Amino acid sequence: MKKKINVTGLVLLIIGIIVCVLSFIFSTQLFSEASIFNNNPVGHEAIDTLYHKIPAIVRSIEIITMGYVIYIVLKFVFTKLFSKNKRSLTIIKLLASFVKYAIAIVAILLILSAFGVDGRTLLASAGILGLVIGLGAQSLIADIIAGVFIVFEGDFEVGDIVVVDNWRGEVQEIGIRTTKIIDWGGNVKIVNNSHIASIVNQTKQLSIAVAYIGIEYGKPIPEVEKVIMDNLDRIKANVPEIIEGPFYKGVDELAASSVNLLFMAKCKEEDLYIVKRALNRELKMMFDENGINVPFPQITISKLEEKKNQDFTSNREVENFVKEQRELSKDLEEKN
Repeated sequence: MKKKINVTGLVLLIIGIIVCVLSFIFSTQLFSEASIFNNNPVGHEAIDTLYHKIPAIVRSIEIITMGYVIYIVLKFVFTKLFSKNKRSLTIIKLLASFVKYAIAIVAILLILSAFGVDGRTLLASAGILGLVIGLGAQSLIADIIAGVFIVFEGDFEVGDIVVVDNWRGEVQEIGIRTTKIIDWGGNVKIVNNSHIASIVNQTKQLSIAVAYIGIEYGKPIPEVEKVIMDNLDRIKANVPEIIEGPFYKGVDELAASSVNLLFMAKCKEEDLYIVKRALNRELKMMFDENGINVPFPQITISKLEEKKNQDFTSNREVENFVKEQRELSKDLEEKN
């Protein structure tokens, strides 16, 4: 679809340039007082009126074509003047957006003038219209001001990964009125700049990929940690997206059927899920190679045996221990 739109735009641009060249060559026949379009060829009012407007239509095509060419040239110049970092891309997008709207406004005024609307009346009308719009379009003004602050404060830039209203995606464009954020599915969220009250920029710092993996209770922890120690460097080499780490953080949980270990690695936000999946894969392969089982939930059924004589002295010691621990941890119990 995008290719078709580009081809159509190119064809229209070529037609516009041809019209501009022809109107320059035949400017006397088109726009002078001796123009052939000042005559009444058929004597029918509607047809003659349309015939008289042909020079204005040609002039309008010239204005639109020249405006589009100026926009393309300025956008190209902006791209060449600024470096290719995120900050520059953000400024380029904002300037291009501003130029687009400015050219559109000027083009509309010139086209109306080409059709015979008096320029002074046009400016006076524009002043009154501006006053009306100023009173009724406060949100538009707020969007524009917010857009300027977004760019110059640099809280986020084009290419950053952000979260706005629980929408996570990459900033595609910061315009003078709206900001466009595209998610991994290609969906684009368009947010008015003034509506961006809070935003989470996940690109400013390195992100942390977290991986949990469980081992069987029967495997000694020191033995497992020796395997981890010997293989962490290999895991990093196998996952080039990891910038720092991976790090072994220790035993995170004693679960129902497994001892859960925690691993972390620092990476770019755009690589977060890639690193997470790769880390899980490498850890599983490492444990498989060293005979360390990753357990699955299972139920152990035990047969109750008849009670034997109890050691009452031992029981009293246990009871005293429990009471002592309860007293020592009383503050913790109240807090939790």
